[in-house]
Amino acid sequence: MAKLVVEISDLSKIFQRDSFAVAALESISLTISEGEFVCLMGPSGSGKTTLLNIIAGIDRPTSGRLRVLEQEINTLSEDRLAAWRNVHVGFVFQTFNLIPVLTAYENVELPLLLTKLSGKERKDHVLAALKLVGLEDRIHHYPRQLSGGQEQRVAIARAIVTDPTLLMADEPTGDLDAHSADEVLDILSRLNKDFKKTIIMVTHDPRAAHHATVVRHLEKGQLLPLDQ
Repeated sequence: MAKLVVEISDLSKIFQRDSFAVAALESISLTISEGEFVCLMGPSGSGKTTLLNIIAGIDRPTSGRLRVLEQEINTLSEDRLAAWRNVHVGFVFQTFNLIPVLTAYENVELPLLLTKLSGKERKDHVLAALKLVGLEDRIHHYPRQLSGGQEQRVAIARAIVTDPTLLMADEPTGDLDAHSADEVLDILSRLNKDFKKTIIMVTHDPRAAHHATVVRHLEKGQLLPLDQ
């Protein structure tokens, strides 16, 4: 039986807006097993990105139980939580978030600068990650010299270069044309199938959801049953 990497029970998140309380998530219960490719779907404002950020340790729940990789991450201090993220979580954003003055190689190397790897070890990791996403011939290119699809592939290489336990993707194809989107989704599928990466992806695109092994829908902060 596959090990559980995410265990969520009765989790809620409330944002305070002046005198109003806005419930982004209400009584969410969810488990994710090692090696699953989970897609969180729902309209804008359904809470899917909030849930992703909470699982990644970027945000904290208001109430409920949250256990990720056998760690109650909500009890960690900010410093310990940041260290936990650096080891266990790779994140891919819709807007790529590459640093424009750095080359593809330098962007991918950034997370490794927080590790104790030697320069040669960092180089080996960076080149392997860029080769995996098919960009070993673009290592010296700056983001402005790359297409949107290539930028997102660099972002994926940056997310996986530390070999994280969890790969999080927030609308990774949202800013891409159909061809580039398919390339990115094929890479994510390969990471899941060939490298057994546990992936959690937020999307509103049904085509993207077809690449997942599990699809869950959120609506108005609530997780719908599996058969909906």
